[in-house]
Amino acid sequence: MRILVIEDDRTTGDYIANGLREEGHVVDLSRNGREGLLTAQTSDFDVLVVDRMLPDLDGLSLVRTLRAAKNLTPALFLTALGGVDDRIEGLNAGGDDYLVKPFAFGELTARLTALARRPQMRQDDAILTAGDLHMDLIRRKVTRAGAEIDLLPREFSLLECLLRRKGRVQTRTMLLEAVWELSFDPQTNVVESHISRLRSKVDKPFETELIKTVRGAGYRIEA
Repeated sequence: MRILVIEDDRTTGDYIANGLREEGHVVDLSRNGREGLLTAQTSDFDVLVVDRMLPDLDGLSLVRTLRAAKNLTPALFLTALGGVDDRIEGLNAGGDDYLVKPFAFGELTARLTALARRPQMRQDDAILTAGDLHMDLIRRKVTRAGAEIDLLPREFSLLECLLRRKGRVQTRTMLLEAVWELSFDPQTNVVESHISRLRSKVDKPFETELIKTVRGAGYRIEA
């Protein structure tokens, strides 16, 4: 693989780059965010390794800029920030994977191999629509009738699930598995409450209702 490592810590960057080269990969190494962004924009790579806390341009902004420019090269964030909110923020910025320091080198290479093996999303596949509702999966942006809609991460995932199966009924069990990764019923109204909040943002301000309740079955978004 051809890999771009963007890491400002010299010891860590050299360790990763040298280790990957020993495994036969071609590695470019950038020491700051602006240099890394320029390199990512002007050369083709199979995967990027991006530190979050970079000088000149932080890792989140770097990946957001690439995604806004329709650069879909898989990106793995490598960082000491390992909280759940940090991981969510990284993935919502357009990252494809997240590995917390300190890390095992074998796990890093396994994750990079998996990312490079994953088929890249075509630009046409990155946009989901239903009527005047548009979801950009790369930029993590939702608009309806041209107006941007601010969704929380779980609301975004729920809407994505409905849009990917546009016109088909999604049962409560299917949504629990796809959005919350639960294979059992938690005996709460978590799905219903999220559907209600999603409707308040996606449907209520507009004339046409897109999210439908199919009584006794589940939910469907109109084609």
